[in-house]
Amino acid sequence: MELFIARLFDGISNGATYGLIALALVLIYKATTLINFAQGEMAMFGAFIVLVLATERGIPIWIAVIIGMAISALIGAGIERTLIRPFDPSDHLPLVIITLGLFLVFGATAGIIWRFDPRQFPSMFPSGNALSFGVATLTWYTVCVVITVLVVVGLLTLLLNKTKIGLAFRAVSSNLESSELSGIRVGPTLQFGWALAAAVGTLAASIYVANPLFQLEPSVMARVLIFSASAAALGGLDSLWGALVGGIAIGMVQSIVVQYVPFIPNEMSLATAVVVLVLVLVFKPSGLFGTPQVERV
Repeated sequence: MELFIARLFDGISNGATYGLIALALVLIYKATTLINFAQGEMAMFGAFIVLVLATERGIPIWIAVIIGMAISALIGAGIERTLIRPFDPSDHLPLVIITLGLFLVFGATAGIIWRFDPRQFPSMFPSGNALSFGVATLTWYTVCVVITVLVVVGLLTLLLNKTKIGLAFRAVSSNLESSELSGIRVGPTLQFGWALAAAVGTLAASIYVANPLFQLEPSVMARVLIFSASAAALGGLDSLWGALVGGIAIGMVQSIVVQYVPFIPNEMSLATAVVVLVLVLVFKPSGLFGTPQVERV
């Protein structure tokens, strides 16, 4: 029982982080119906910016995170304006190729600038255990991660539902042509979505590598992106709260199901996430909380 509870705590911690990255994927998908394959690498690049600000410039870690999120938002907005907007949004092939190219560019650029040696990321949350049950310990890191993710989802929900730019973003994500005819500036609105997703991704990557078990290096988010994409698909690619639920579910699959099913080795946890992704796409493409697509015949 103690071991089960320990794995349960691990699943919650990992799943909350996956859900935060999935939020960034959902924001891009809501705007463009496109999966941004470079989201993880963009988040990693933002985390390196935060690391430089915190360790080399001596800026307090949370202020460094906020500055890093702002810089990442500018980068995301610039990418949308220069590389995404010139193409037809209904033609996904060029956009997918661009995001795959950005995946390689961000990874290589980070390696050139900061090399490939793992680096310890500054702690963002209090150390120690909030609760202990035999060998099972609930760390303050896990508690703070869950609280942070809930706060971020809540703020994003308020932003999209209660602000003018949020309502415009929802309108564009619902029907691009009608929004254009209604006078909404589609380009800047989509640019806002890319900037917001980049900022959320930087926060997620910073929280992930702030875990004492991990270190920051250029390929750290490549594996996380698979889990997060599975979480977004499971929860619903256009649902913010669904991304969080999907993230927790994938975290539980990784920490509990893989550990207790004898014929699934630990090395296959990533493949298990891919299997979940495929099953969702086959049997329920809209996810648990996503909006089913309605086509006129």
